[in-house]
Amino acid sequence: MGNCCKTGLALLAVLALGVGIGITVNGLPLARGNVEQGGAASPHYTVVETQGHNLLVTDNAANKLYYYTIDKDKEIGSDLKLRGWIDLKQVGGNEVKISKK
Repeated sequence: MGNCCKTGLALLAVLALGVGIGITVNGLPLARGNVEQGGAASPHYTVVETQGHNLLVTDNAANKLYYYTIDKDKEIGSDLKLRGWIDLKQVGGNEVKISKK
């Protein structure tokens, strides 16, 4: 391989590295969210668990955990109904109280 090809490959590698660093550095504010404009780093809702008959969802903005399940003796895939929720600010205390619908 000639010096011209080696130089070209080296320049290509440096260019690719520079583009990769540029994308990473410029993409970080998007990943973190724009704090000045009220952006958030995490999604509003997070599904904690689901098994087809129940659903646990965290509302990250309200700091609550919601529990949904189907009615007794219903088929998997039936509509889920809110059964209760807890305020996650209680976590770490001696007791966590469930608020029912």
